Amino acid sequence: MIRYDSKTALIVVDVQNDFADTDGGLYVPSGEDVIPVVNREIERARQAGALVVYTQDWHPERTPHFATDGGVWPVHCVADTWGAGFHPDLIVDGPVVRKGTGGEDGYSGFTIRDPATGEERATELSGLLRQRGVTSVVIVGLALDYCVKATALDAARAQLRTSVLADGTRAVDLRQGDGERARVELAAAGVTVV
Repeated sequence: MIRYDSKTALIVVDVQNDFADTDGGLYVPSGEDVIPVVNREIERARQAGALVVYTQDWHPERTPHFATDGGVWPVHCVADTWGAGFHPDLIVDGPVVRKGTGGEDGYSGFTIRDPATGEERATELSGLLRQRGVTSVVIVGLALDYCVKATALDAARAQLRTSVLADGTRAVDLRQGDGERARVELAAAGVTVV
């Protein structure tokens, strides 16, 4: 079982309608099933004095990230739409880091990347963690093989003790087996998958 304390942060990645609702623009299979697990972890983290931070895809209507503009993904999480909103069953009580706001690829909660130039910029997540003296993170949310993986890899690169709670995430599996490959990649990078 994962332990929380004041030096730990729970990072809740993209538990949004477009990913966690069957009517969503980029529904993650069984994405809604993570919500009770995530809510339980939020309560446990809060009781232990841990920081809880949320990431949220927040895209413009047009972006090279979307298939309609040359990217890979269907239109999803367009700013100020139902799809971009957090799932209504999710407990939301903490700072929110929005990503992809300028049309960038926003896989990781820590960085955004210009899809044309590849240039990366930091989000405010690192600063939030530093302010609280966080040394370890627990990551849950959607989707394991993309945003959860990218966030966990960046956390490990930042020398944070990093865990991903498997029950609190699901994979898109754009290609069959992507979720399992993500677990292997995470383990190889020193991330503990619980």
